Amino acid sequence: MPRQPEAPGRRLAVVGSGIAGLYAALLAADAGADVVLLTKSALEHSNTWYAQGGISAVLTEPAPGDTVAAHIADTLRAGAGHCNEAAVRLMCTEARQDITGLQRYGVTFDAGQGDRAHDGGPALGLEAAHSAPRILHAGGDATGARVAAALIQAVLSRRDEGRLTLLTHAHVTALATREGRVAGVDYLQGGRHVSLETDAVLLATGGAGQLFAQTTNPAVATADGLALAVRAGAAAADLEFFQFHPTCLVSSATAHPHRLDGPLLISEAVRGEGAVLLDSGGRRFMKAYHPDAELAPRDVVARSIALHLAKLGDPNGHVYLDARAIEQARGTGFLRQRFPTLTRKTLDAGIDWTRELVPVAPAAHYWMGGVATDLHSRTTVPGLYAAGEVACTGVQGANRLASNSLLEGLVFGRRAVEAFLSGDAGWDASRGSDAPRAASAAGGLRLTHASAPLPRNASAPVAVPAALSGATDRSGAPRGSWPARFAGGGGLDTPFSREALRRLMTSHAGVLRSGQLLAEAAGILAAWAAVVRTDAVCSPGDAVALEDRNLLLAARLLVAGALDRRESLGAHYRSDEPADPETTYPTRPKASLLHD
Repeated sequence: MPRQPEAPGRRLAVVGSGIAGLYAALLAADAGADVVLLTKSALEHSNTWYAQGGISAVLTEPAPGDTVAAHIADTLRAGAGHCNEAAVRLMCTEARQDITGLQRYGVTFDAGQGDRAHDGGPALGLEAAHSAPRILHAGGDATGARVAAALIQAVLSRRDEGRLTLLTHAHVTALATREGRVAGVDYLQGGRHVSLETDAVLLATGGAGQLFAQTTNPAVATADGLALAVRAGAAAADLEFFQFHPTCLVSSATAHPHRLDGPLLISEAVRGEGAVLLDSGGRRFMKAYHPDAELAPRDVVARSIALHLAKLGDPNGHVYLDARAIEQARGTGFLRQRFPTLTRKTLDAGIDWTRELVPVAPAAHYWMGGVATDLHSRTTVPGLYAAGEVACTGVQGANRLASNSLLEGLVFGRRAVEAFLSGDAGWDASRGSDAPRAASAAGGLRLTHASAPLPRNASAPVAVPAALSGATDRSGAPRGSWPARFAGGGGLDTPFSREALRRLMTSHAGVLRSGQLLAEAAGILAAWAAVVRTDAVCSPGDAVALEDRNLLLAARLLVAGALDRRESLGAHYRSDEPADPETTYPTRPKASLLHD
């Protein structure tokens, strides 16, 4: 393989171009490190770019009555008692310095006006389950794109100055290890295999929404970072916790979401104005599932839609959002005035929602689990860091608090760089965390370390055995464990495909789960893993095969974790959870309908 030329100084490879990767690459480059930023597509192809929400932070001049302690409490409450409190405290306390960091790189936040103006600073919005206004936005509902654009411009500037190496359309295929330490990456670019030697690697590759039939994530979200880390021997945690948004525009006879520049969420605020959900028979069904009907919390609405579709025998189907009554009640032009972006985008997709029903379905949104890290973004493999959605810092717990995702990427991206610049001479590869962590088993051998008693319902991060990680050529699972059929899929002879995988995960391991469904999914996934070539990447340019392999591994890990956690908690819902009168979980406040 051709090798990149050697460069003086300590070299850091940053893999991924979302908020965590871009910010970390800039910080490291500005500190004088030799930085190589790799992204498998264009720089703007990331979950960050499509983030409509904002960034939560308690600033030096917060909203009246808001405090860092309140932000910590809100995050812990949303996490359903499953957070790493030390990580939450750190993130919320250090948030303001990274907001300042973004501003130094050219990010401009929306200014406060009227009652949203706080001492002349930026506007601070209120979102679901936050006890005070603390959400910063840029460009209204285009925060992710505005932030990413500013960081990308800063990256391009440093590249042009020779202070940073940028490799786009460079698909990382493996982490190179030497003497038990990550020492570089192998990647595909332009149909060629290339090796890059580094002193450390920071994974900032985002999530894995492409595991499911419907997702808010772009096409690049294929679990690449998780798969790379697991195959290198890193521990993973909390993989059963995947957050779903209840209403995402889907394809139908009239709707064409592929015409848009990305997935389209239909905000809770639309239901707050009076829109209702109908099934394919034109029946309003939410009242049968919750007294608040369409105004129930986000996770309740997502579960209700999934349960109703399952009852109708179409778990991969969709329902309809009816907003026509809003226009009739509030007057012509109200929807366009109240929801200008949604009105424009639904029209672009071929739907006039003042006259037509909008096809929607629950969509995979955000993975709380990932590669287990400590408070310095270090994984259990020396030389390997992880930050952003690919990492499990323990901040998100069992259910992410709105607008904490971009903040987590900032804070722990920076902390990874700080640890790298310090030399990390004392890296302890057996440590999963600096503090007690609520992490769940994805199957395999538990780590022996335990710094303190773990919280209730928690278990240690786990190392993934070779058979499950894909490190061996065959899984060893008996083909007889493959059920005859799975809902929405094919029979015993159904070959592996990404579409078949996504339909299986939606019907068996999506919003609704049970031991039977998960066991069936595990059998099908094992049978697929027994025939899917693990060396498919050896074909130059066949990046799709590599993504499929990564998704298959991620699916097996998620299902294993969901099988292991028999009780419902946060975003993980088991319809067959065992009755335990002593087990209680904190209730979550109803999601805000005015501040999505």
